[in-house]
This record gives sequence, structure tokens and C-alpha cells, in this order.
Amino acid sequence: MRLAYLFPGQGSQYSGMATDFSKYGSWGHYAKVANEVLGFDLVEIMDGDEEILKLTENAQPAIYLASYVAFVELKKYLKEPDFVAGHSLGEYTALAAAGVYDFETGIYLVRKRGEYISQAMKPGEGSMAAVIGVPIEQIDELVKKYEGLYIANYNSEEQTVVSGKAESVKSFVKDLTENGKRAIELKVSGPFHTPYLESAREKMAIEVEHIKFRQPRYPIVMNSIAQEITDPEQIKHYILEQISGPVYWKQSVDRMITLGVSEFIEAGPKNVLTTMLKKAKLNAKHFTSLIGIKDGTEGVPSGR
Repeated sequence: MRLAYLFPGQGSQYSGMATDFSKYGSWGHYAKVANEVLGFDLVEIMDGDEEILKLTENAQPAIYLASYVAFVELKKYLKEPDFVAGHSLGEYTALAAAGVYDFETGIYLVRKRGEYISQAMKPGEGSMAAVIGVPIEQIDELVKKYEGLYIANYNSEEQTVVSGKAESVKSFVKDLTENGKRAIELKVSGPFHTPYLESAREKMAIEVEHIKFRQPRYPIVMNSIAQEITDPEQIKHYILEQISGPVYWKQSVDRMITLGVSEFIEAGPKNVLTTMLKKAKLNAKHFTSLIGIKDGTEGVPSGR
């Protein structure tokens, strides 16, 4: 039986995260290091106002910190994973877990990623929407009818996320709803995983250029190509590609199944990925069900 650890993306943050995760033995060390690297009190933000926490530049390091602690705690109880993967932002946590770079480098990178994504387009000019129960082939055709609209996340057989100009997203949702289909605009501030984020990708390329990526301890099934990667330079390339390109999450899960993975464990706040996999009748567990405190509710990943 092969095992994969999965790490969630943005949308999994919630106020009170720090209090919940402080129950774990490794929390104190990593929270202190995160605050030192960032130069501000991330822990206070994690327990504070939801509106401040959900800002991309805050939510991303918050989820990274909590998810990395979840990974450290899991390793105390379970065997090493055979593969790791992360949904969008979660891919950066997967890289840290696999030892491609250290925890400190990862928290720095995800803060910068959040800042650059926020700068790429004015808040409110871009948006995203989840489409439920519509075949991907239909969505492929539908998005072509709207200016500046793209498929951002191939999340599951049941769920796809589109992203782009806010007015196009709103029109898309309205048109689908009037035709009896399910489409829900997400509470996000930007057109994530589209060409509109090319400036963020370029800025992140400068950030990672001088960082030495190491050979991973476990193969990483990467969002951009849904293939397992172990070469450090290829990892560096594909971690940048997913900023302005789509997340092939369903295809990544399918690839892990092909590679013999029969159990998936989500390490991080909430249980968005676990819920999605369970709906697909896969053997998925949230880390809290294995080692301690309960936390998390169902939801839709925003795919940032």
C-alpha cells in the first residue's frame, strides 16, 4: 500500500488556527521561526480578524505554517509518505516537507508569492467561480464565450474552477445558473491561475533564481503537469508555472493512483481535499483523525 501526503491551498485558513495548532508539540518552534523570518506576528493574525487573515499575503504563510506543523506531527505516528502533492499554495508546503528547501525558505517564499499575487491585479477586478456537476468538456467550450475567462482548477470529476475578469465570471455564473447548472462565485480577490498573474510569476522567478533546490526525499506530483518530479531544476520550473497556469489536481490524484497510491492523508487546516477525495470514493483521511484534535469543515478550495 502506497501513501501520499497532501497539502491544502488557500481557502483553508480560519480565525483560531493558531490556538488549534498550538496543541501540537512542534507548534511553538515553527511559529517562533515564522514570526522571525516574516518580521511580524503571523500567529496573532491567524487568531485575529477573518478579513485580515484572508488577504492573500497573510493566508498563504498561515496555511503553510499550520500545514507544515501537521506534517511534522504526522511523521511521529505514521510511516514516511511515498509521494507528496499540494493544491496550488500547498505545493510549496509539499516541497518543504520533501526537503527541497527548509521551512524558513518556504515561509519566506509563500509570503512573497501572496504579495506578488495581490499586486498583479487590483482587488475586485478579477474573480473565480466553482462549477459543480458540469462535464469538463462543456466547461472548456463555455469559457470561450467570455472575454478573459479561463479554467483555473481541475479539482475533481464533479468540480472545476474558472477564473478571470470579474465581470466575465459574474456573467458566466449568471448564465449557468439560469440554465439550471450549479456555479458559485468564490470569495477571492483575484483571477488566480490565469495569464493575469504573469507579473507575479516573473517576480517569483527572481526570488527562486538564487535559491538552491535540493533533491526531494519523496517524489512530488506537481500541479502543472500531473506528473511526479524529482529533478530540482524541473521542480523550480513547475512551481512557477502554476502561478499563472491551471492546477491539474484531479489529474494529479489520478496519477498517484496509477503509481499505486491507495491512501491519501491531508496535512493542514480544514478538510477540503479530504472531502473532495471521499466524494470520489477514495481512501482519504484528515490528519486530525489520526493524531488528535478535530478541526475543519467542508469547502471549496479557491486554488491560489
